[in-house]
Amino acid sequence: MNPVLIEVCRGGAVESVHRGALAVVSAGGEHVLALGDVSRPVLPRSAVKLLQALPLVESGAAAALGLGDEELALACSSHSGEPAHVATAAAMLARAGVGAEVLECGAHWPLDEAAGRELAARGEAPGALHNNCSGKHAGFVCLAHHLAGGRELPAYARGYVEAGHPVMREVTAALEAATGRELSTAVLGIDGCSIPTFAIPLEHLALAFARVATGTGLRDGQAEAARRLLSAAARAPFMTAGSGRFDTRVLDLLGERAYCKVGAEGMYCAAFPESGLGVALKIDDGATRAAEVVLAALIEAFVPLDEREAQVVRGLADVPLRNWNGREVGALRPAAGFREAAAALSREGALGAPPCEGRGR
Repeated sequence: MNPVLIEVCRGGAVESVHRGALAVVSAGGEHVLALGDVSRPVLPRSAVKLLQALPLVESGAAAALGLGDEELALACSSHSGEPAHVATAAAMLARAGVGAEVLECGAHWPLDEAAGRELAARGEAPGALHNNCSGKHAGFVCLAHHLAGGRELPAYARGYVEAGHPVMREVTAALEAATGRELSTAVLGIDGCSIPTFAIPLEHLALAFARVATGTGLRDGQAEAARRLLSAAARAPFMTAGSGRFDTRVLDLLGERAYCKVGAEGMYCAAFPESGLGVALKIDDGATRAAEVVLAALIEAFVPLDEREAQVVRGLADVPLRNWNGREVGALRPAAGFREAAAALSREGALGAPPCEGRGR
């Protein structure tokens, strides 16, 4: 059984817990920190979008179409469907000479409540461009444009979400190269946006993001593509998620010093270039709120922070819970065992607030 990583406190008592596993790995494959079963394959979902975008850059497709920081950041994002996200995804498709009708990600209401309300107020229904994965899919279409070699793009791109399509074969090859994991026999699922999602152990996912952080273990073209995508995310943090979102807040604060990407069902992957480390974590019950706190605690432990940065990150790792009257009634925070394990490796030698017990809220 995986250890308790996060406690939910109320009135000085532990009300709920979130179990999970995490791996912090160097580009050389050293396990700097491993808690829980990091060898069990998990479905990383959207946490690996940067890896899936590597062929877009390495192939030359992004450069040929003139994709800039905002477009590349969006290609790695799970965006909130705000107007700028929708417009940027549409612009990526326009550069390839097509419209939103080629997208195969499906439609849903924007994740951003205000954007959804504005859409409804205009009497409009959401389309594929509002899907949080539309930037990634627009990137796939741009890659298809490059691979098509002059053939009619709508016809060539059709079915690009299927594992056997040339686009997905390129994406799968990039995942294999980065993770060092052969995927032909891996458990294969279908993601929410219809592309394949492979079950990969946390230790291999963390290795991939250590390689992204350093370039070590990647061929030259992939290493350069990784650097380009990290730079784009740091320069356009809003495009990586959206207003008030965890990933955008971290990138806005730390830039290229800490890249992170959420995935559905309690997944997170991250790259810490300064320390040359990669991170992958999975919360057993799928709670994103717990995954965010775990990642914030790991940023505290492994990313050098100045006083202002440390204060912001501490607010992400020690989250007050408030009731409908705005009264603080509890907290979401790292459990003692996790806190102590990370603190032992922290440059500061300390991590997080005291345990919930006896806090007397």
